[in-house]
Amino acid sequence: MARINHRIGNSLGESPAKGTKPAVSGSCGTLPPMNDVSPAWQVACLCAAWCRTCDEYRPTFDALAREFGAQAVFRWVDIEDDEAALGDVDVVDFPTLLVAHGDTVRFYGPVLPHAQTARQLIERALRHELPAVHDAALDGLPARLAVRPA
Repeated sequence: MARINHRIGNSLGESPAKGTKPAVSGSCGTLPPMNDVSPAWQVACLCAAWCRTCDEYRPTFDALAREFGAQAVFRWVDIEDDEAALGDVDVVDFPTLLVAHGDTVRFYGPVLPHAQTARQLIERALRHELPAVHDAALDGLPARLAVRPA
């Protein structure tokens, strides 16, 4: 199964002009200019190759990666292929999203497989509206996913 592990300049795949600070408008307001957003944001979709819902969600996740690629690294994580990186994390429902800033998890859980649901979640995270998730099972997960082979 192919995995995403990329960053792109904007939804057209172009890098922003040097010295510019374009804002990304979403349905919930304006996100911070991309130069003000730490590149440490990570959005990971935890799925399984055998999950048909995940198959259907993949194009949606890819579109979100293109939309928000300037603000975050997007990763498609197969829970069986990347079992070592997951550690003790148990994924029960699919798709499950992890949204983290550095090693601080801001969201971890299943989401409805609709673009707008994930878009609103990502926008809120980028505006720092989501509190940290405190769960010992998630400790170190963003870092483990960030260093796994692409």
